[in-house]
Amino acid sequence: MNTAKDLLTIRNLTTSFRIKDEYHAAVEEVSLSLRKNEVLAIVGESGCGKSTLATTIVGLHNEINTKVTGEILYNNQNLTQLSEEQFNRLRGNDIGFIFQDPLSALNPLMRIGEQIAEGLLYHTKLTKQQREERVLELLNQVGISNPNRVARQFPHQLSGGMRQRVMIAIALSGKPTIIIADEPTTALDVTIQAQILDLLKSLQSETEAGIILITHDLGVVAEVADRVAVMYAGQVIEEAPVQELFRNAKHPYTRSLLNSIPQTHDENDKLEVIHGMVPSLMNLPREGCRFSARIPWINESLHEKKPQLHEIAPGHFVRCTCWKHFHFEGEEGGGTV
Repeated sequence: MNTAKDLLTIRNLTTSFRIKDEYHAAVEEVSLSLRKNEVLAIVGESGCGKSTLATTIVGLHNEINTKVTGEILYNNQNLTQLSEEQFNRLRGNDIGFIFQDPLSALNPLMRIGEQIAEGLLYHTKLTKQQREERVLELLNQVGISNPNRVARQFPHQLSGGMRQRVMIAIALSGKPTIIIADEPTTALDVTIQAQILDLLKSLQSETEAGIILITHDLGVVAEVADRVAVMYAGQVIEEAPVQELFRNAKHPYTRSLLNSIPQTHDENDKLEVIHGMVPSLMNLPREGCRFSARIPWINESLHEKKPQLHEIAPGHFVRCTCWKHFHFEGEEGGGTV
């Protein structure tokens, strides 16, 4: 089972969706761990499997059309084996989830205070008055200056940043040991993004919870993450401590992501792009290096036939050996070994 220092251990997790009577893996053979008081960022383009991984952890898939194999170990239990009733006791209590779009996640017909109190009613034995007091405490904790007024309002009456703070308050209501934040700053302007990230960091220092941060924004990763797992086409293709990843990225996909960040120091700099796009679920190559089609100038013989994760430095893992030979198109030579 998971070690004492790990809050959550994922082993060989595969999540497949049924399409036309066939199952296609959106997340394939993923193994990761989350430690206490750590921010683990999961990054990659849209369609790479980040959100599917997050929702699999908390059992938010339709069992009829979804097949899950592997292990998700938490508190000496395998979450992939839990019933819906068992998951309901876990979600919102041990594991808090911050959804990507708070406007669609919040009930438009319920007042904010009632929505926060709903989890308290389900998971605790607090009296009505105690729940009301806890709601105000949570709203204050997430930086809402007038909690009494906000508790009486409906979601449409709040700004995007305020709604996201409410989502964080709901996620924190059960005092979880794990928080999963799925693109928590995507729809927010830069100033509000910074406030939300600062809030998550300060709340983590208070609760010592482990946070899984799902994002495509490498700036956010650099700001808050301790460790980073890069996903591509359903697989983890690189994992490293955050400073190591930004200083010494190895996988061609990770290097391409970093290379595509707009540079502000030279207005004449060309905006770099990654060739092609993430393949659809039905067209995902199941053999060989899944990124090879997007770097056609690298000879196919330089990719592994069955790419594995290799530990190239302590805590730094890279899938496939093509990183040793990678260079950007138009450049000479390969990567450093």
